[in-house]
Amino acid sequence: MAPLVWLVTGCSSGFGVKQFVLQALARGDKVIATGRNAPTKLAHLEGNGASILNLDLTMPESEIADRIKEAHQIHGRIDILVNNAGYLEVGTVEELSLDRVQRSFATNYFGPLKITRAILPVMRDQKSGTVAFMGSIGGWGAVPNSSAYAACKYALEALTEALQSEFAALFGNDINFIVFEPGYFRTEIFSTSNAIHPPTDLPEYEAFNQASEKRQRKIYQNEPGDPVKGVARMIEVLTGTGLATGKTFPLRLPLGSDSLHVVRKKCQDTLKLCDEWEDVIMSTDLPSKANEHL
Repeated sequence: MAPLVWLVTGCSSGFGVKQFVLQALARGDKVIATGRNAPTKLAHLEGNGASILNLDLTMPESEIADRIKEAHQIHGRIDILVNNAGYLEVGTVEELSLDRVQRSFATNYFGPLKITRAILPVMRDQKSGTVAFMGSIGGWGAVPNSSAYAACKYALEALTEALQSEFAALFGNDINFIVFEPGYFRTEIFSTSNAIHPPTDLPEYEAFNQASEKRQRKIYQNEPGDPVKGVARMIEVLTGTGLATGKTFPLRLPLGSDSLHVVRKKCQDTLKLCDEWEDVIMSTDLPSKANEHL
């Protein structure tokens, strides 16, 4: 079987730091590792056999399309796209400036959207391909100080569902989409250099934010998730190997015991709400349309 060609974004942080690149290379696959300031920040990955490409998710869409064309020329195909790039914007809903919220969406949502839109013509021409989005436990439940980040992850859930339904209707099952939903893994996302709590202008929030920052510092390097195992499972899912052998390719997949707990509780709570409020929910249909589902 010919080696697969991977394109992985955000290779200077998160799961992209060594794990995705090195584990895919260890399979004998080809990897195009992308990130900002690639010639300096990703040189070590090039030394391990990866191709590197300078790519900033906040670039205009036309520039990103040009970079994807450049990436495609390296090996003549791209089999798997891993939208790994992202960052944590910290702050409560009332405190966050609109600029900071928009900055979060520019990287965490519109970045993956632009990359994916640029790569879809390649995969359509190949009549094959897989696109993976890096969602989060935050896409199932937003915790305090995470609204901007969680909103982006919720948006990626919807994007994945829409893409899968559109492509299944238009092109069959040649191209697949998945959103991974990792819990807390021992990456650098909660480090003091990444999860920055800016000073508040609202005294009512000061004690709350201090307590939140203290909890965050306790989480850092005490996360239950092993990034090596997490990436190994994701690669197995994306390639249908290992623990994923024989399983139906999923649209979404929680990763980690904490993520599984959050997802199960959210599903149970939602079903409970539907049961408790069913009479109210069902009371809004026109009489002739009751029990019809579009």
